[in-house]
Amino acid sequence: MDKNRPRSREKNVTSGGNGVHKRGSGLGTGNVGGQDYSGKNSGSGVKRAAAGGGGGALILVLLLMFLKGGAGGLLGGNNNQPADTSGYSASSETKADTSVAKGSREKYTKIIGNKKDKITIMVYMCGTDLESKYKMASSDIEEMKSASPGKNVDIIIYTGGCSQWQSNNISSSVNQIYQIKDGKLVNLVSDDGAKSMTDPQTLSGFIKYCNTNFPANRNELILWDHGGGSVSGYGYDEKNKGNSMNLGGINKALKDGGVKFDFIGFDACLMATAENAFMLDQYADYLIASEETEPGIGWYYTDWLNKLGKNTSMSTIDIGKNIIDDFVTRCNQKCKGQKTTLSIIDLAEFSNTVPERLNDFAESVSNKIVNNEYEQISNARYNTREFAQSSKIDQIDLVNFAENVGTSEGKELSNALKGAVKYNRTSSSITNAYGVSIYFPYQRTSYVDSACSVYNNIGMDSEYSNCIRQFAKLETSGQVANSENNSPLSSLFGLVGNTVSSGNIDIIGGLINTFLSSSGKSIDYMNDTSISQESANEYVSQNFFDTSNLVWEQKDDGTYFMSLPESQWELVHKIDLNMFYDDGSGYIDLGLDNIYDFDSDGNLIPDTERNWLAINNQPVAYYHTDTIENGDDYTITGYVPAMLNGDRVKLIIVFDNENPNGYIAGASTDYADGETDTVPKSMTEINVGDKLDFLCDFYSYDGEYQDSYYLSEPVTVSENMTISNVDVGDGEVKLMYRFTDIYNQEYWSEAIIK
Repeated sequence: MDKNRPRSREKNVTSGGNGVHKRGSGLGTGNVGGQDYSGKNSGSGVKRAAAGGGGGALILVLLLMFLKGGAGGLLGGNNNQPADTSGYSASSETKADTSVAKGSREKYTKIIGNKKDKITIMVYMCGTDLESKYKMASSDIEEMKSASPGKNVDIIIYTGGCSQWQSNNISSSVNQIYQIKDGKLVNLVSDDGAKSMTDPQTLSGFIKYCNTNFPANRNELILWDHGGGSVSGYGYDEKNKGNSMNLGGINKALKDGGVKFDFIGFDACLMATAENAFMLDQYADYLIASEETEPGIGWYYTDWLNKLGKNTSMSTIDIGKNIIDDFVTRCNQKCKGQKTTLSIIDLAEFSNTVPERLNDFAESVSNKIVNNEYEQISNARYNTREFAQSSKIDQIDLVNFAENVGTSEGKELSNALKGAVKYNRTSSSITNAYGVSIYFPYQRTSYVDSACSVYNNIGMDSEYSNCIRQFAKLETSGQVANSENNSPLSSLFGLVGNTVSSGNIDIIGGLINTFLSSSGKSIDYMNDTSISQESANEYVSQNFFDTSNLVWEQKDDGTYFMSLPESQWELVHKIDLNMFYDDGSGYIDLGLDNIYDFDSDGNLIPDTERNWLAINNQPVAYYHTDTIENGDDYTITGYVPAMLNGDRVKLIIVFDNENPNGYIAGASTDYADGETDTVPKSMTEINVGDKLDFLCDFYSYDGEYQDSYYLSEPVTVSENMTISNVDVGDGEVKLMYRFTDIYNQEYWSEAIIK
């Protein structure tokens, strides 16, 4: 663990409030805190019995981390490094890079020049709940209508995937095709059926329609909706719920559509990925997309369309720069605290310079893993900028990761990527985002086999697949090897201290064999032959986090402290404070906060005060997700599960230099498990008069997850919402610290009872 301890959140303790209490009956909404620790009703959990101490049988819960991840804080570096963007997080005055690496293919699109180019912009708009609940699609259509693109620019919109369009003109029952013309929305096809918007045939049909009816020498395609990154791809159809359109599906749609595009853009989250760029090279010259979750306002269409209408021969890079500048500027104005990224990637250069260097880099990472340097790679992965952290989709910035690994191959890859990204801007609340992300497992490895299948489908070489399989095999082996104390429930009931395998290689091997035989499914990456299971077991036994150290000592003044050997601290990635409140019938989980301290000897000093984060003096369940430090500047982000006007959301809470006491930056929809693997845009703002009902998870005294409940009293949003820490009430509290090791396995300290 980095001895340079990162920032702990400052607490603003206030009086008042009604204390911690749940209200009403269970809501049946499912777990709201990101993890069902009991394993009950958890599709990813597996229970295992083990021999216990004290003469009794101890039932342990093995919530295998390869299938789940935990929301939480950080210690030791995840995204807390100073930015070194070197021009890659540009201001609007920065010029875009117009150079092209030698050997790159010719562009598909031939620009005529002298403002004589004819342009067709195809907008594939799956409205989904972004429209039915928040009118985001209609708002963007209004921005298009407000533009004056001229007679040489045709804007054609395909609508569908939404249960209730807020615009009276657009059908909620069937898909339709519209044209933006003279500031109006003109219907071209009134009934194209109730087709799924995530069906590749629906997209290819729209492309063919536009190509036939609006031929142009410059074609642009914008995919509007949710995004899920490298594995899940694009789209969530609210009416035809099911799978998203993964990269293989997008590939099929574009191939069948038969059009070469000037640019393909995603007004959707998380689609600026290396995998997407590899796939799109066959169909477009440029990719415009975001590495991070997009704020709800999405792209701002009016200004860049006006500029394009005045000069249809504008270079594609300049079009992209205008889109990026408009988007980031508007988000900075209207979405304070929300993370914003957008970049334009030259796909011709990317396909020329990146694949070979990525293969070399992946091979160098594989060699390190095989040669017992997994810890170095795990540390590099953990310290890398990660996107949509609370969604656990394992998208990371590829430049940042390559540089963190520190090999010559990583440097070569970083240089190639920076060359292919022609323009990139981010908000000030995000660092180390250079314009291209990639899937690399850490939070949950259950995506590994799916990712490798996608890679095979889109024709990526095998080196990167081999690399992530090797990493996942060692990570999973480390998770299975130490299965005790990986739930706070053990600490709640005083069952801390008995390490199941204690680093014994024979016991580790037995645990893994039992896991593989009882998991009920084939896990292909665990069959990777480049690392034998025996070698993996031996590595884990030599780099094993001993949970017997997670006990508190007391000084003469009664102050608690915890001392771990330095060799054990080196295996720790992060720690978080976890509080459970006893309300007389069970335990309310109040979440995870980055509150801690260290003494001059490096001992962990726990926060033992009986207060917790509150909104308008109402205690809430709070989950810290991210800390960014850039010199003296910092941004700490977390979320609070809540119902906003009856809809389940995650309230985005931000603490920074200007607002050390914090503020509500917005909200994002919190879907039930399995509803969609894609990630929604964040809501722009919480409006005065909105009703907030806070949520919490509740556990019985026998350690079983019961349900989610309303927590504290409802709050009506006002202009002056306050965030502070308040006393939790008269009930007993149990305070624990969650440790996360290099295998992303979680362990809880013994509880301090207050």
